[in-house]
Amino acid sequence: MAKDEAKASEFSNGLLQSEELYKYILETSVYPREPEALKELRNITRNHPRAVMATAPDAGQLMGMLLNLVNARKTIELGVFTGYSLLLTALTIPEDGTVIAIDVNRESYEIGLPVIKKAGVEHKIDFIESEAIPVLDELLNDKANEGGFDFAFVDADKVNNSNYHERLVRLIKVGGIIVYDNTLWGGSVAEPDSCTPEWRKEDKKATLELNQKLSADQRVQISHAALGDGITICRRLY
Repeated sequence: MAKDEAKASEFSNGLLQSEELYKYILETSVYPREPEALKELRNITRNHPRAVMATAPDAGQLMGMLLNLVNARKTIELGVFTGYSLLLTALTIPEDGTVIAIDVNRESYEIGLPVIKKAGVEHKIDFIESEAIPVLDELLNDKANEGGFDFAFVDADKVNNSNYHERLVRLIKVGGIIVYDNTLWGGSVAEPDSCTPEWRKEDKKATLELNQKLSADQRVQISHAALGDGITICRRLY
C-alpha cells in the first residue's frame, strides 16, 4: 500500500478487531477503486484534528453502490465535515443531480471545497450553513418535496437523529434510502454505561434510541452494517 494510503487508514480502523484484516479490505477492494479526488480529500482530512469524523472509505464505497442502485438524482446530506461523503455523492449522481448539504460549520466544508471544485462537481451541491431541522421543515412546507428525494445520508448531531428520521421518511421516495452513520458508536452501544466515558454517554443514549426506533419502524427495511463506526441503511417501504 502506498505511504499516503497507509497513513490515511490510521484514523479509521472501523470496528474490526484486526487492523491487518481492515487494511486487507482497504487495499484489495476499496483503495484500488477510489476516485483520485476522494483519495486526495481523504488525505487532506487526515491532518484535521477531528479526522475521526470523516466517513470511512469502506462505508463510502457501499454508499456509492446504494446511490447507483436507486438511480439517485436528488439527495440530502446532514453533516458535511470536510466533504468526503458529499464529494462521493456528487461524483456518483448524474450531471443534473443535486445534493442539499446541511451543516452548522462551513469552515470544515471549505477545507474540502478546492477538491470538490477541481473535481468539477460543485454545481451539484447546495450547501446550507444551518441547523438541519429548520431546513428540513422548510422543505416539508412545500408538499412537492414529500417523496421527492432519492437518498439521504445522516452524519450530524446524534441527539437529533430520531427527529431527522421522522422528517426524512417523508422526504425520501418509496424505495429510496436513508443511511445513518455512527450507529455502533465506537462499540459502546454494547457496553455497560460504567465502561462508557462520560463525554460519550449522551450520544450513546441517542444512538441506542435511534437503533431501537429504526428496528421498530415498519415503514423502512433496515440493515445494520459494521462498517466504519457502524452504518444503518433504511429503505422506505411505504
